Amino acid sequence: MVQTKTLALPRLDGLRPTLESTALKLMEEAGELAEAIGKFRALSGEPRAHSDEAVMQSVGQELLDVAQTAVTMMFVLEEHYGADVPELLREHLRKLEHKGYLRRG
Repeated sequence: MVQTKTLALPRLDGLRPTLESTALKLMEEAGELAEAIGKFRALSGEPRAHSDEAVMQSVGQELLDVAQTAVTMMFVLEEHYGADVPELLREHLRKLEHKGYLRRG
């Protein structure tokens, strides 16, 4: 049986994202996530100044920023380029099954 967790993120108001601007934002957010993880692991050479809980809170927040930006990019693909997001999702799940990352049944 496949275990799933559903996370619904909204289409943001007041933005005019393009494919390029959203890709750049995604990279920025991924960098902030990497920075948060680096602080947890003290990879910058600085001593750890925050508790594990505080750092994990920061990592979680940055990860949600990455997820929101990725969802925004899916909206851009769908609205501006006619991408069939449900079909893309089906293809993605088939790929995961093929690679052995997902077992159905």
